[in-house]
Amino acid sequence: MQLKIMPKKKRLPAGRVALILFLCQMISALEVPLDPKLLEDLVQPPTITQQSPKDYIIDPRENIVIQCEAKGKPPPSFSWTRNGTHFDIDKDPLVTMKPGSGTLTINIMSEGKAETYEGVYQCTARNERGAAISNNIVVRPSRSPLWTKEKLEPITLRNGQSLVLPCRPPLGLPPPIIFWMDNSFQRLPQSERVSQGLNGDLYFSNVLPEDTREDYICYARFNHTQTIQQKQPISVKVISVDELNDTIAANLSDTEFYSAKPNRERPPTFLTPEGNTSNKEELRGNVLSLECIAEGLPTPVIYWIKEDGMLPTNRTFYRNFKKTLQIIQVSEADSGNYQCIAKNALGAIHHTISVTVKAAPYWILAPQNLVLSPGEDGSLICRANGNPKPRISWLSNGVPIEIAPDDPSRKIDGDTIIFSNVQERSSAVYQCNASNEYGYLLANAFVNVLAEPPRILTSANTLYQVIANRPALLDCAFFGSPLPTIEWFKGAKGSALRDDIYVLHENGTLEIPVAQKDSTGTYTCVARNKLGMAKNEVHLEIKDPTRIIKQPEYAVVQRGSTVSFECKVKHDHTLTLTITWLKDNGELPSDGRFTVDKDHLEVADVRDSDGGAYTCVANTTLDMVSASAVLSVVAPTPTPAPIYDVPNPPFDLELTDQLDKSVQLSWTPGDDNNSPIIKFIIEYEDAMHEAGLWHHQTEVSGMQTTAQLKLSPYVNYSFRVMAVNSLGRSLPSEPSEQYLTKAAEPDTNPTAVEGLGSEPDNLVITWKPLNGFESNGPGLQYKVSWRQKDGDDEWASVVVANVSKYIVSGTPTFVPYLIKVQALNDVGFAPEPAVVMGHSGEDLPMVAPGNVRVNVVNSTLAEVHWDPVPLKSIRGHLQGYRIYYWKAQEGSLKRNRRHIEKKILTFQGSKTHGMLPGLEPFSHYALNVRVVNGKGEGPASPDRVFNTPEGVPSAPSSLKIINPTLDSLTLEWDPPSRPNGILTEYTLKYQPINSTHELGPLVDLKIPANKTRWTLKNLNFSTRYKFYFYAQTAAGSGSQITEEAVTTVDEGKLAGILPPDVGAGKAMASRQVDIATQGWFIGLMCAVALLILILLIVCFIRRNKGGKYPVKEKEDAHADPEIQPMKEDDGTFGEYRSENVSLTLTCAARSHPPPEGFVIKPLLHVIFIPTTSQSLESS
Repeated sequence: MQLKIMPKKKRLPAGRVALILFLCQMISALEVPLDPKLLEDLVQPPTITQQSPKDYIIDPRENIVIQCEAKGKPPPSFSWTRNGTHFDIDKDPLVTMKPGSGTLTINIMSEGKAETYEGVYQCTARNERGAAISNNIVVRPSRSPLWTKEKLEPITLRNGQSLVLPCRPPLGLPPPIIFWMDNSFQRLPQSERVSQGLNGDLYFSNVLPEDTREDYICYARFNHTQTIQQKQPISVKVISVDELNDTIAANLSDTEFYSAKPNRERPPTFLTPEGNTSNKEELRGNVLSLECIAEGLPTPVIYWIKEDGMLPTNRTFYRNFKKTLQIIQVSEADSGNYQCIAKNALGAIHHTISVTVKAAPYWILAPQNLVLSPGEDGSLICRANGNPKPRISWLSNGVPIEIAPDDPSRKIDGDTIIFSNVQERSSAVYQCNASNEYGYLLANAFVNVLAEPPRILTSANTLYQVIANRPALLDCAFFGSPLPTIEWFKGAKGSALRDDIYVLHENGTLEIPVAQKDSTGTYTCVARNKLGMAKNEVHLEIKDPTRIIKQPEYAVVQRGSTVSFECKVKHDHTLTLTITWLKDNGELPSDGRFTVDKDHLEVADVRDSDGGAYTCVANTTLDMVSASAVLSVVAPTPTPAPIYDVPNPPFDLELTDQLDKSVQLSWTPGDDNNSPIIKFIIEYEDAMHEAGLWHHQTEVSGMQTTAQLKLSPYVNYSFRVMAVNSLGRSLPSEPSEQYLTKAAEPDTNPTAVEGLGSEPDNLVITWKPLNGFESNGPGLQYKVSWRQKDGDDEWASVVVANVSKYIVSGTPTFVPYLIKVQALNDVGFAPEPAVVMGHSGEDLPMVAPGNVRVNVVNSTLAEVHWDPVPLKSIRGHLQGYRIYYWKAQEGSLKRNRRHIEKKILTFQGSKTHGMLPGLEPFSHYALNVRVVNGKGEGPASPDRVFNTPEGVPSAPSSLKIINPTLDSLTLEWDPPSRPNGILTEYTLKYQPINSTHELGPLVDLKIPANKTRWTLKNLNFSTRYKFYFYAQTAAGSGSQITEEAVTTVDEGKLAGILPPDVGAGKAMASRQVDIATQGWFIGLMCAVALLILILLIVCFIRRNKGGKYPVKEKEDAHADPEIQPMKEDDGTFGEYRSENVSLTLTCAARSHPPPEGFVIKPLLHVIFIPTTSQSLESS
């Protein structure tokens, strides 16, 4: 049986009144086709969707943008009026209209002034079905004028007097925001004593000495233009009574007497408003601001009351230290007398403000768009209120209805237009204007006459989910003209719906008052009118209700301990559950001691304030349940010290919500052993592919006891959980039950696909195979496909087992191939794989580089050029060119090639030239060039020979100076190890060095190239010389070698100054180092000799006093005596064995052994000769 919607009168239970009201709103909304898909092809009059505000204040520094957007079908065109007359935008080059829109842009930034475009603008949007108009938009540029210049005299007043500092800001548009600051741009502090009034003046109830300052500055901030104007600073000086008496006394004679009296306290008087009463008018919906500021000493306090009424509690606010009373969203009910009372210790005064609330027009019922079918009736209603009562006027398509074209289907009755038997020509846009002296309202509402077959606006196959035993509402939003009738059917076979079980509403909604499990199914909504029929299917699912199976329990805990509440909830597994905890019906304290873990609430370190009712609220998207428990806190009793350890393993693992690629794992935590659990680690085992091997799956917070796990197809999963606290990880839990996921086609294809030939006639295709998880099912194989890149051949394919390589034989040498490898299993194929490019095998190049040319740059560098080989002859990836070069003897190039050491230089890529560095000068070289690919080298080019020119030689291998005499030195040397050419001569330069290390004149001497020994004669005796020696070729001079040597001294002159008995030293004195001629050294030696002489005299004196003079003589192998140190225990010299003691002082010129030709000679001999008279003579 089918059930039709038939309007009928029936009594409804009181509980369903709200539902019916909601449905009525939906019905009224259906009068206008709001569905976007429906609007695309429905003819519709224009509707204004966006417009600029009525009072539009613009920034004169920016372009003017006046908005007007509208929609309609067909799209509307736009026009404007300005100050009541047509505004032709085409004649003004500064004005443009946005395409497809009515928005105007006036370009005043390039030229023009904003004041030129002040006025009242109105936009009209028009199409074939009517015309909609915008509000009157009053465009005015913002203004931020400067303060008028004025001379402000300093203000001087007595301590305790009242003071008003006027601001009087310039009139701006919009009015500025006023604030007082000092020269440092710091806001002046305000209080009950000092405050700013609504008019911007600064009021002092009484002044104090600390109010003295010279920078009271009033600022006006014009927000629209982001500018701030500043008034001239005002100087205020507050004089205390003592200062005033001193000033008066200084100006009076001795006979006069005057004394200023101390400040007297006084009762309050009002600074603003004046008098006992005043009036205030405000518009409905605005903020009512009433102000009273009083002066007095001490500072008065302000109170507010409303005569014959109470101040509205939720809309009343006090500002400016209660000197300002504000009531927001004021209405006519707020009219009345308000009294402000100023009070201090000496009295009180009051002021009455009579408030009248007027009202600009506001809507009671704005006209709504009306969609009718031909022949139907309807009405537009426009009702507004205000104070005074607004006047209602109608317009049709922007024209006053009195002069609009006549429509016989239309009748006007005050605020209502009644339509009867409408036709398509009755379509129009009507405007309702409600106005009074405080403003106006303008509303557009169209009448659209349509003949449309039924359309169902509710989305097809909408799913409704309802909790069992609750009402279910199935929507069937529809549109049609005439209004369609609605019928509902259940099931594919169209089983009838009985009106005693179901309720059908006029908007098409089907209501099931008490939905049961058997209500689940598919429902079909059918809409019919005389123009056609439409139907739509929706689906209903009935869900299990959420239940709390374990409620939180009443708890009594000791202060400082931890308490836990548990709230076990059972819900429909297809719904998402959210558990919220409340304390005393409010949010939990934002305290880290409260820890929520889904169905557990834990409170650590319990305090007395934690006592109260704790509520667990379980929510799903469809229902909500709650349960409460009370916590009582008592005094603590001594407890043993806790034992800390890693957590116990979790237990009771359970798998739920088992889907193809996901499962929910839940568990119960083990004891945390007094250390909170930080996290849980979940591992899995694949019993099918890797039995006994556990892998990391995921980690979750220690507050969770469930986890949604993502799964791969065709895996036999088992899970285990470990808990972690600050002390470590628990043992694993017992494994969960096994869960085998269904097989599926592979998600991915192999990676690292490459095609490289191992032989010239094959193509080796390799890839990285999928692992067990990626296979997604049994029978993993690979479809390998290939074809030549530049050919027209079809793809060749082969399916191979689970391997990682396939060899294609019989391919041409080094040909590009397109390759792809696709995974498949018994279920199906993976997605289409990416195509990669490879090459068949390479072979050795066939052609040698030609036209090899050598350009010798210098004696050690040559540049080689060659022509590239043809690309086809390379038969592989070009890696570069390789130059072999070697040093060869002329005439024996071919004969000794096997024994020649060849050097190799490789040049990458397609370079056709290269440099050969490090060549030896004056040498004969040969080279050849070969091309190189991935397989190896090609044939060598014909050898090219070249010679390097001569270069400069290296330094001589050695230089020795032998046989020094009084006036000659002999030099011996070895030729350079690398002559780098034919030696032409040697150059020897030398110069003497005097005792102050200054160099003498340089002598230059050329020596034939065939010499290796040279003697220099006529040199100065006992003179040091420095030698510079180098070889030369035709290319120039080589590196030099240096050496120094000394001629010997004249022995006959030296022998005359030596003692006659010092024969042992004579043989050694044949040569002397020139340091002995240094003045500083001679002075040093004299000082040492003098010191020794003094020491000997001291010893002689002690001996004459009866002491012994044992002296021990010690001579080295060169007969050089040395003095032994005194013994520290007795201060005597050691025993001596010979009668005579000889002391020789010697100094070497160097710290290392002297070179050949150098001799160290004694400088001073001291001889001790003991006598029988025990005297000591020294010479």
